[in-house]
Amino acid sequence: MLPVPTSLLPHYSAVPSIAGACPHPPQEVAKIGYGFSKKEKRCFKIFPGLILLPVPTALAQVDREKIYQWINELSSPETRENALLELSKKRESVPDLAPMLWHSFGTIAALLQEIVNIYPSINPPTLTAHQSNRVCNALALLQCVASHPETRSAFLAAHIPLFLYPFLHTVSKTRPFEYLRLTSLGVIGALVKTDEQEVINFLLTTEIIPLCLRIMESGSELSKTVATFILQKILLDDTGLAYICQTYERFSHVAMILGKMVLQLSKEPSARLLKHVVRCYLRLSDNPRAREALRQCLPDQLKDTTFAQVLKDDTTTKRWLAQLVKNLQEGQVTDPRGIPLPPQ
Repeated sequence: MLPVPTSLLPHYSAVPSIAGACPHPPQEVAKIGYGFSKKEKRCFKIFPGLILLPVPTALAQVDREKIYQWINELSSPETRENALLELSKKRESVPDLAPMLWHSFGTIAALLQEIVNIYPSINPPTLTAHQSNRVCNALALLQCVASHPETRSAFLAAHIPLFLYPFLHTVSKTRPFEYLRLTSLGVIGALVKTDEQEVINFLLTTEIIPLCLRIMESGSELSKTVATFILQKILLDDTGLAYICQTYERFSHVAMILGKMVLQLSKEPSARLLKHVVRCYLRLSDNPRAREALRQCLPDQLKDTTFAQVLKDDTTTKRWLAQLVKNLQEGQVTDPRGIPLPPQ
C-alpha cells in the first residue's frame, strides 16, 4: 500500500485501485467529486494509483454483519423483499458487495427469480407500483454486479442482461413501467460505462441497439438519455461503429431515429440529451460511408443556430458540433461559388 499523508486525509484509508474495491477510477472520482474536499481530490494527482475508502469504524463493522444477514435473507421468499430494499440502499457504500452477492449461494438465482416472477405482469401490462419497486431493487443489485471488475465477466458469460430485455420491450407509459425500463437501462449503462471490449462484443450479439433506438424515439427524457448514452458508447468502440455502418439498413435506422430526436429537441430542448445525440453524430462521421450519407441527411437544426441558446454554456458540445460540421465539409466537391455539388 502506498503511503498517504494522514494529516491530509484523516478520515480515509488508501487502497490500491487494482484491488477493484471501487468501480470508479481515481481520476473519475476526483473529477465527479463524490463529496471529497479539494485537499482530498489533490491526493489523486499525487497518488494516482489509489482510491479512497472510509476508514472502518465499529459502526461499519456492525453494518457489515447486517449485510451478511441480508444476503442470506435473499434466499428465503419470506425475508427477501426487505433484504432487497436494505441491500439496494447500501450498494454504494459497500465496495465489495458485488463479489459477495455473486459468490454467495443462491443469491443470483434469487435475483433472477424476482425478475422472472413479473414477466406475466408485463403482457398484458398490469405491473403495479409495488411490483415495480421490488424488482427494481433486484435490478439495482444486478447493476452493482455488472459494474464491478471482479464480477463483470462472469455476469456477461451467464448472459444475465438477456433477462432484462423483455422489460426494454415494454411500451406502457405508466410510471411503474417507466421506472422498470429506466432501471433496466441502468444495468446496461453500467456495463458500457466500463469501456470494456468484451461488453461491446457481447451486446452486439444481442438486440440491444434496436431496443435502445425504440426507447430513444418514444421514451421519457431520462430513458432517452440513458438509451442514447448506451448507443454512444457502442459507437465509440471501433467494433461497434463498424457494426452499425456495415449495412445501409443499420445505419439508416440509427440516422433516422437521431434525426427525429433532433427535431423533437428543437421543440423541447434538453442540453443533456442533445449532448449525447451530437456525440453519436460526430462518431458516425468518423466512418467514410456514414460521413458521405450524413452530408445528405444531417438535420438542418444542427447546421444553423437552432440550439445556440441551449448550448451557450456547453463548450464541449459546441466543439463537437463544430467538428461534426467540419468533418462533413472536408473532401466535399464544390462549384466555383463554394456551393456543394450533388453526388454523381
